[in-house]
Amino acid sequence: MSKSVYSREYRIFLEQLRAAREASGLNQREVADKLGRSQSFVAKCEQGHNRVDVAQLVEFCRVLGVPLVRFMESYNAALEADESGN
Repeated sequence: MSKSVYSREYRIFLEQLRAAREASGLNQREVADKLGRSQSFVAKCEQGHNRVDVAQLVEFCRVLGVPLVRFMESYNAALEADESGN
């Protein structure tokens, strides 16, 4: 039995969130400034210490310049790849 606090799905979600930030070319401080939050807030979100709700995800996507639909398509593809062992 896994001792992880987070589900496989949430772990993949966090990986996708960080990948989207990195692909945008922004660092955590820049994202935080655009969100009007602290850098530690962004770090805690990416590390899973702060759970990201839907409204926050919409804001992250806006700041990163990634349409929410595209983020979710990428997330779904990552889930499917993980399920198939790729």
